[in-house]
Amino acid sequence: MTQSSQKTRKRGFRTWKVIKSLALLAILGLIATAAALVYLYATSLPLADSDRNSRLLDSQGEVIATFSAGGKDSVPVQLGDISPDLVNATLAVEDRKFYDHIGFDIRGMGRAVLVNLEHMQMSQGASTLTQQLARNLYLSHEKTWTRKAKEAMYTAQLEMKYSKDEILQMYLNEIYYGHGAYGIEAASRMYFGKSAKQLTLAESAMLAGIPKGPTYYSPYNHMKNAKDRQKVVLNAMADVGKITQAEADKAYEEMLSFKPESERKTVESAPYFRDYIRNLAIKELGISEAMLDHGGLNIYTTLDLRVQKAAEDAVAKGMDAKSELETALVSIDPRTGYIKAMVGGKNYRTNQINHVLATTRQPGSAFKPIMYLAALESKQLTSASMFKSEPTLFHYDNDRKTYKPGNFGDKYLGEIDLRQAIAASDNIYAVNTIMQIGPEQVVKMAKNLGITSNMSPVPSLALGTSPVSPLEMASAFSAIAAGGQRTPPVAILQVTDAAGRVIYEAPQTKAERVVEPAAAYVLTRLMESVFENGGTGNRVSATIKRPVAGKTGTTNTDAWLVGFTPELSTAVWVGYDQGKAISTSDGRRAAPMFAQFTEQALASVPPKIFTVPDNVVSVYIDPESGKLAGNGCAEKRLEVFIDGTEPTEVCRSASDDSGSENDKDSREVQNQQGIQEEKHSWWKDFKRWWVE
Repeated sequence: MTQSSQKTRKRGFRTWKVIKSLALLAILGLIATAAALVYLYATSLPLADSDRNSRLLDSQGEVIATFSAGGKDSVPVQLGDISPDLVNATLAVEDRKFYDHIGFDIRGMGRAVLVNLEHMQMSQGASTLTQQLARNLYLSHEKTWTRKAKEAMYTAQLEMKYSKDEILQMYLNEIYYGHGAYGIEAASRMYFGKSAKQLTLAESAMLAGIPKGPTYYSPYNHMKNAKDRQKVVLNAMADVGKITQAEADKAYEEMLSFKPESERKTVESAPYFRDYIRNLAIKELGISEAMLDHGGLNIYTTLDLRVQKAAEDAVAKGMDAKSELETALVSIDPRTGYIKAMVGGKNYRTNQINHVLATTRQPGSAFKPIMYLAALESKQLTSASMFKSEPTLFHYDNDRKTYKPGNFGDKYLGEIDLRQAIAASDNIYAVNTIMQIGPEQVVKMAKNLGITSNMSPVPSLALGTSPVSPLEMASAFSAIAAGGQRTPPVAILQVTDAAGRVIYEAPQTKAERVVEPAAAYVLTRLMESVFENGGTGNRVSATIKRPVAGKTGTTNTDAWLVGFTPELSTAVWVGYDQGKAISTSDGRRAAPMFAQFTEQALASVPPKIFTVPDNVVSVYIDPESGKLAGNGCAEKRLEVFIDGTEPTEVCRSASDDSGSENDKDSREVQNQQGIQEEKHSWWKDFKRWWVE
């Protein structure tokens, strides 16, 4: 064999050896790739950050909101509930080959790698929608090789485990559109006040352009930048054939109607309640903020989303979005103490102060029922007790101090009884009452009803000069609604961890009797007059089709209506954060909100009368004298009393000479008539409430 032949043979042998080695490497590579793919498919994706957030649930187990450090607003929707224009706009500008690639844009990645190697840093990317989703769900946005490697792994897993439509749906529900809005539904509601399904082509192109720079391309921050970006999106849609260039130009010229920034609201329900629960969980239950944000807890609460919606609707209708006037509405079930609704202000996005908890507001005349309850229970006052409504100078502190209150509009009614005083909110009658029973007794009653704010035992306390919170007022009135049985407010029922284990269970609280039931009932019947002819709440009586008791209150800076039905005790407050004086029209906003809320919240609940306890009697009285109504009385009014406090003297005319020997029989007969008439009037009212 020649030397040249031997060389050729050796070269051939080496070539064959290289081929075999390459083939082996290829086989090993295929095996490794297959193993990696099997591993990725079998391995679960990490828990997304949004899945680690603790959840807030209502009394029916519906999710109210999530806890997150970033304060995310998010409303997940199905892909079919998103405008096709928005979907097409997003794909055109973000990932045109989304339905063709396997999660990676190979050509774009190669180009990006060359640029990054040239600059020896992560200066350029070529992310597909799947890669962006992987980054948003599981990773930070730092530009490192390690993060990119993890992103590639999670991208592959997403493509393996989900269909393209599912990935696109997750992306559109996760992407950030600025101003706290995550996901297209939240963005659509925030910017345009409509659902994502209703978006037009022009609106879709505007929103699709924002994620590239949520601050820079926000129409609220930089309208020119937003319009420039919208044009880029529309042209991209025309390039891929989803629309014509004429349609793109027409959409660009369209005038868009954005919601005013002052009207932008959080898309989550009950944001003030969410913050209230966060505070309770941290301060009272000892749950850390980190656990709330990333522990996957489920916090079951007393809130009723249907009742909460009624509260939010009432506030939205009753308040002027452009005014600085603020409000609060909180409602409690008197039978359980459960907080059913909480609205701490008219717009959470612009003002996060929870006014439901503010202890700096004077309740004004809304506080009077608490004082009258103390007077009724002490039996120093009855429904028929008379005081003269006239300008009066009161002396107190052993005559060392004086106090001279006045009635609104300098309107004085002369001799009036308690029902008239409550209905007309007479200040002179109120101060006469506190002077008779003593301010200390009023403070004691307030504490018994659950008011914890400090109160000064002075005559002006009768007019609500000591500040309290709306939550305290709703809680205090709930004890009256429950017939003197008080249950402290409850908001959290149970907390479970990510594995479903119970880590907190609300203790079973037993209602405590803090007031004589008969006294609570008598006061309730008197407070119903607030919504009758001549009462300060009469103008909303037509809205309320059920038995309701309450009291208005107005000061220079605050307006209230606190009232209750057997099912709900509700406090509504209106005022300014700066303590600015309210106008007459400002002060008239509380009552309509209370009325609308009560009716909407109880729309599915039949009207119910207040339960009559023992030791209550109903008799006819003469409204002018406060005596039992005899045959000679010009007028008669059915009134309720704690047994033993009803009048004993009978009103008679000068011509009535029947004598005192008939007084006892007269009282017994008219008492029985009173009971029957009381029942009859309840039935008439019930039919009116039910039918009208």
